[in-house]
Amino acid sequence: MPVMTTITRALLLVGVALTAQLCACTAYGGDGFSVEFIHRDSVGSPFHDPSLTAHGRVVKALARSYAHADAPSAHGVVSELTSTPFEYLMALNVGTPPTRLLAIADTGSDLVWLNCSRKGPHGLGPAFAGDAPSPTPPPGVVFDPSKSKTYSPVGCDSGACRELHETVCVDSKCAYFYGYGGGSTTSGLLSTETFTFADDAPAGSRGDRTTRVPDVNFGCGTTFVGSFIGDGLVGLGNTNLSLVAQLGAHASLGRRFSYCLLPYSVNGSSLLNFGARATVTEPGAATTPLIPSRVKSYYTIGLLSVKVGNATYAAPQQSPAVVDSGTTLTFLNKALLDPLVKELAGRIKLPNARPPADLQLPLCYNVTGLKEGQIAAKIPDVELGLGGGAAVTLKALNTFAVVQKDTLCLAIAPSARSSLIGNIAQQNMHVGYDLDKGTVTFAAADCARSYSAHPPSPAHSHAPATSGSA
Repeated sequence: MPVMTTITRALLLVGVALTAQLCACTAYGGDGFSVEFIHRDSVGSPFHDPSLTAHGRVVKALARSYAHADAPSAHGVVSELTSTPFEYLMALNVGTPPTRLLAIADTGSDLVWLNCSRKGPHGLGPAFAGDAPSPTPPPGVVFDPSKSKTYSPVGCDSGACRELHETVCVDSKCAYFYGYGGGSTTSGLLSTETFTFADDAPAGSRGDRTTRVPDVNFGCGTTFVGSFIGDGLVGLGNTNLSLVAQLGAHASLGRRFSYCLLPYSVNGSSLLNFGARATVTEPGAATTPLIPSRVKSYYTIGLLSVKVGNATYAAPQQSPAVVDSGTTLTFLNKALLDPLVKELAGRIKLPNARPPADLQLPLCYNVTGLKEGQIAAKIPDVELGLGGGAAVTLKALNTFAVVQKDTLCLAIAPSARSSLIGNIAQQNMHVGYDLDKGTVTFAAADCARSYSAHPPSPAHSHAPATSGSA
């Protein structure tokens, strides 16, 4: 991250100012709603590359796990594990009348922020004096607060302003600076606006409506350093500032959400559920408590053991694991991974293979001539023993991935510290997060079958919002 003192940041923040109208509107809670959860490489994404095969999409995602090995540092801590959160996107409509945006959805950070216009009487002030300015306007969709009837800046004495760690008061308004691992940053004015969510539930469910939520706190961002895909970022983390917590407060939905991630072999969109729809009801659901985390916004659980067949390996005494949809690989403490690799290598009867040069994966096999079902039959289940007595079974598609033609590799890498459960390990699982109960619930599910009536939307026409250098 660029070196910048607190005083310098405060001086730069003084360049941000904004005026707008106050918000007065109502919200609908109901039984909740669902929105598309779009993988950045899938057919519903504007960043989709049609030339990529299924394993090509996996390789790109795996490479990002290594290339962006830093976590959001908004709370002063950078983990060596969690990737920069650029894997999934969600659509939302902001303002009155609404502007449709496609934003990164991130379970590892809390701030909701959008690309905002600096032009016009309600626009933000100049970019940080010490940074390279963002393009004007940034690529993609830019939200113009001057065109919305429900936009309002947030005061410096508000609870939302106090939730952020780097702020300064500008004409009684809360200006912020927010940093991510690897040097990416955004800054602007903390604001409130009406967010409207179109219900993307599968045909036959109680969809075909919208949920309108007033007074959502978000960052109206005008300065960006680093690379961000989409039109902003929606923080879904475990704090009061995240979208999840705000929906619970404003729309009586409860502070809960869930998703069921499609396998990489299915080139479509998953669903992200809020409210009652986030309840995990599938048979065999396993619930584990959240535990304190080094980074407050992370969803951290206790990982007690891994088991293959009748062989169980206990984790070190302190073995937290972050559950993260924004990271592709799973990372395990070496004290767990080393015996797991040895156990799997002794049980899997396939010829060994070398991993691709750019992927440091510990165990690979040649699967020439084998179909998906034949491969799965040769891979033993891996059981994760979690806090509270929960146990989650990882099938072959959760532990191994085809990384190039006829090469199958273990999608788990070593970590010197905390473990992390990435999105390959969560494929075909309904994963529910409940901030009110302080739990995460896992259940095996056929996500492709569940969403068979929900074809992916046409790709949105967006370009990456990129400026400066990380």
